[in-house]
Amino acid sequence: MSGRLVHTGSAVVDYVYRIDALPAPGTEKTASTYAQVAGGGFNMMVAASRTGMTVVFGGQLGSGPNGDFLRAALAAEGIETLTPPSPAMDSGNCVAMISSDAERTFVSWPGAESILSLGMMAPVVVLPGDWVFASGYTLSYTGSREALTDWIEALPEDVPFVFDPAPVVADIARPILKRVLARTTWLSCNTTEAREIAGPGDDVESLAAQLLAEHCPKADGVIIRSAAKGCHMRLADGSAETIPGFKVAAVDTNGAGDTHIGAFVSALARGVPPFEAARYANAAAAISVTRHGGSSAPTDAEIQIFLSQVNGPLTGTPGQTKKAHQTA
Repeated sequence: MSGRLVHTGSAVVDYVYRIDALPAPGTEKTASTYAQVAGGGFNMMVAASRTGMTVVFGGQLGSGPNGDFLRAALAAEGIETLTPPSPAMDSGNCVAMISSDAERTFVSWPGAESILSLGMMAPVVVLPGDWVFASGYTLSYTGSREALTDWIEALPEDVPFVFDPAPVVADIARPILKRVLARTTWLSCNTTEAREIAGPGDDVESLAAQLLAEHCPKADGVIIRSAAKGCHMRLADGSAETIPGFKVAAVDTNGAGDTHIGAFVSALARGVPPFEAARYANAAAAISVTRHGGSSAPTDAEIQIFLSQVNGPLTGTPGQTKKAHQTA
């Protein structure tokens, strides 16, 4: 495996409630189950780690019960936290309501992850061969967006930078978004996020072309995720392909996008060609939605078995993977 994944996004504590359907306004529902789990950027880091990539966390965690919970969860996955705890506040949280159709609704409260300075990021040292990741969440916070953008722009030119604009892309100040996209090596987003950046588009093919031509001038490629339909990828050389998804019985779609991105970056980092890496990521996301929990990413071995049972295994040879983790 070549290099590490340096994750500069945000991790929060998820409070997950499973319900048959969202309550109508003014009414109440009783959840069938409840769980407290690590969420946010944690899910993407787990996906990359379980598929064999060394991952370090360069975001900000709090000094309280939520921060302690997240540090323990990261350590359990073998993910090192590079920055000291925030002395001012605890990490944030997110209430996630998972309905019987496997869809999810979120209400979040930002904490320490929303305050960032270049001084706080001083311990985050990028090494040759590393990959860097950021999400739109950290860039949407007024207390962190300027520092993170400055830090991203100062990255060495040969360091690949992966960006996920996230569902909050509309909340990112346009000048900030423009600066980050200008430094992006790989953009991974869903169709809604692609349209928010590029404007209305008739299809993913035209959206991907527009994103590359007008918004990501230095990108190697753009990948637009379409949930169960798979994803569409366009490379800087003009080649493009729609990679179909896999039909599975979904029980929980929470974290599927994070799993897709983490597995995709892990595959790219070990030299898997982009279109094959996208198929690998589709398989990882498909497996994850058959399991409960946002951090339900599969291991590399599980993905290879899955692929061998559908249309043959990935043709690229994965690097040495870590010991398989147990998944729910």
